[in-house]
Amino acid sequence: MGRVNEPPRLPEGNFAAWSHDRLALARRGAEECGDVWQLEPGVYVAAAAGPCEEVLHRAQDFPKPPSPLFPPLKRAGGDAPTSEERAHARAARMRGLRPQAVAARIGEIASGTVRFADQWPTGRDVEILPLVRPVLAEVGVRYLFSEDAPVLMPFAWQLFVAREVLVRPTRWVWPGWVPTPARRFRTQQQVAFTDALRPIVRRRRSSGRLGDDVLGQLLRPSSRYSPLSEGAILDTLPGITVATFETPSRAAGWILLHLARHPGAADRIAAEAALLPADAAATTSTHLERLQYTRALVHEVLRLDPPSWLLTRRAPRRTQLADYTIDAGSTVLVCPYTAHRDAREHPEPDRFRPERWLDDSCSPAKPGVFLAFGTGPHSCEGAALAMAMLTLLTAHTAHRYHLSEPPGPEPGYRVTTFEGLATPGLHLRATVRGRAQSCLR
Repeated sequence: MGRVNEPPRLPEGNFAAWSHDRLALARRGAEECGDVWQLEPGVYVAAAAGPCEEVLHRAQDFPKPPSPLFPPLKRAGGDAPTSEERAHARAARMRGLRPQAVAARIGEIASGTVRFADQWPTGRDVEILPLVRPVLAEVGVRYLFSEDAPVLMPFAWQLFVAREVLVRPTRWVWPGWVPTPARRFRTQQQVAFTDALRPIVRRRRSSGRLGDDVLGQLLRPSSRYSPLSEGAILDTLPGITVATFETPSRAAGWILLHLARHPGAADRIAAEAALLPADAAATTSTHLERLQYTRALVHEVLRLDPPSWLLTRRAPRRTQLADYTIDAGSTVLVCPYTAHRDAREHPEPDRFRPERWLDDSCSPAKPGVFLAFGTGPHSCEGAALAMAMLTLLTAHTAHRYHLSEPPGPEPGYRVTTFEGLATPGLHLRATVRGRAQSCLR
């Protein structure tokens, strides 16, 4: 008997087309098949705002698979973190990353992002991602670990290198238990990071000075949970450490590219940023809230080019999505990239128009409209931190420089879609704005 109410599928085989150009096939599937479509048997794509929102909120029916990037290390006792420890760790991380916590530390975030503008070599083409990553890494690691960040920074950077090696496309996909060179290197760097972090955890606990950063929140018991074990704390931090700067760096590449392509928007941001204090450390959440157009531009770039453009979920049991039956064991790919191009939610969806986010009818809080950070129980924990970093970096850069692409008919970069939407090879040139514009008041 055939399947009942199965999502539509493109008429020809999709595997080769998907391998060749994921973004093009994602758009074609949404346009020709609708809001939910079938990529391959047992692999479905939620392509529009409604189904994306539904999948991400129904975490019991479509759970997020465990990340293979930084799994818990094997310990002498063989004990893995319990479900309660995982819940406690997430709750503690959320306390340290919630908007109120980020707002209290805007000054130090601004001090980090202004250093990006300070160090940009002018008058020549510069590759962007190698320039922006170390700056955002310093901001992110300092946010997590405060005064202990300098000790941990080299180890955090090696974790990022290990991640890049691990996600690099290869000809063969090995089972998770095979100790490939990339996995062995990842484990080595994870061990090195936790070995550097362990004495910091013990020092803070023994002194009673736990700190007000994210690590301090992990060290604190709550009214619901007892104190986390040392092993659980060490296991929860490698992934979030890399995430604080890896995804924002990809987003920053797209933002800076759009500043170069839309000088009128960049001029408007430069004027807005002129109201920031001359001393970046004196920046407050009030200053950040005044950067309304800058924040709108960041939202618009993340709408058009979401770094996390495809999210994976599994269906452990048969269920329904929209009007379709999803069999047990199926994979559902949530696609913010196509959802953000749904003309029903975003008029003129392919047009770059930051002003749309200044209209309350297109608020990022409206369900399904903005999915760059996901939504539901597994939405991005660091969304407030990422938005603060990106908004301030955009403001400081546009205020100081005019950006431009290298001359030539072809883009000097390529777009990669494996493990995120990125612009490797992107080069831009910075020209200092007029003195009257470039001095922060």
